[in-house]
Amino acid sequence: MTTERTLVLVKPDGVQRGLAGEIIGRLERTGLQIVGMKLMQISDKLASKHYGEHEGKPFYAGLVGFITSSPVVALALEGPSAISTTRKLMGATNPADSDPGTIRGDFGVDMGRNLIHGSANAEDAVREVALFFDDSELVAYDRATQPWIVE
Repeated sequence: MTTERTLVLVKPDGVQRGLAGEIIGRLERTGLQIVGMKLMQISDKLASKHYGEHEGKPFYAGLVGFITSSPVVALALEGPSAISTTRKLMGATNPADSDPGTIRGDFGVDMGRNLIHGSANAEDAVREVALFFDDSELVAYDRATQPWIVE
């Protein structure tokens, strides 16, 4: 297993519904380590960079409008297979297709309000973490529980 870093956003619907703590707790219980976290209001400029690959598509304006509509909790997570672990816990993009036990399967009902974003792959993770966090906002530290999580 490789140690990776990934970006997670608890989207506006997760914050507004009071689910940020539950979502963060589920992520931490996987053994992934939070190395950056902040509550923030995403600007139009940041949203357009984040969703740049979708510019020109019919749903682009809706994505930007939603992600900028209310604060989000941005997290940088680190650990073995952080990207795939996070994506499994998130569930399918459409909550209706998500398994029970996943964040979207347990709390979501609408694809446009699916609570959480996680980097899709290693390349996206590097780009997204850099968009949302300066190096000075990321913290390296040892956890006393680490030997109980990773061999």
